[in-house]
Amino acid sequence: MTETSAATSDKASSDKAGGLSGRRAQAARNDETILEAARAVFVADPGAPISAVAERAGVGISALYRRYASKEDLLRKLCGDGLRRYISEVEAALADQGDPWEAFAAFMHRLVDADTNSLTQRLAGTFTPDEELYRDAAKAQELNLQLFGRATAAGVLRPDVVVDDIGLILEQVTSLKLGDPERANQLRHRYLTLFLDAMHLESGTPLPGPPPSWRELSERWNA
Repeated sequence: MTETSAATSDKASSDKAGGLSGRRAQAARNDETILEAARAVFVADPGAPISAVAERAGVGISALYRRYASKEDLLRKLCGDGLRRYISEVEAALADQGDPWEAFAAFMHRLVDADTNSLTQRLAGTFTPDEELYRDAAKAQELNLQLFGRATAAGVLRPDVVVDDIGLILEQVTSLKLGDPERANQLRHRYLTLFLDAMHLESGTPLPGPPPSWRELSERWNA
């Protein structure tokens, strides 16, 4: 083989490899476009048809079904991604060996930025979770208990706050949707700071009623 032929062959092989890489990258971009569209559609209306996702994503319904066989598969994917993001944030907070209160507060603010609660709580009860989702939910709760326990042991949380208050506080904060996304995020952090100050208060007004139970919270996922 001449040097010219070898160079041509190498270029063809490189172009072919590049093409495969390009197709995979495009597929990943298409999938993210679908997931972003699905988040927006289902946060606004969990009962929306899957065709609304395809329309918002600008893809054909057949292209969407090639990736997700049903609306339930898509919902499980969205909630699974949200749970895994949540788990990674709790793990990061537990790995923070600095001030326990600062680590806890920073964790809560990161969750507001991640905005996983807007989606996962909105979709609760609209589909049947699979075993992986149940395992991830149990892991998230286990990590919550570790983080909350560390903050409690350090004496930085008021004594009548419990771990299951966290989810409902985040749910209330992330329900704020005033103005554009940037303004909504700003307001969410404003009111989270108020919540955190109340949780940090050593002697505040006694909280009325019992806290939410894990059973009450988990029952919302029964479709």
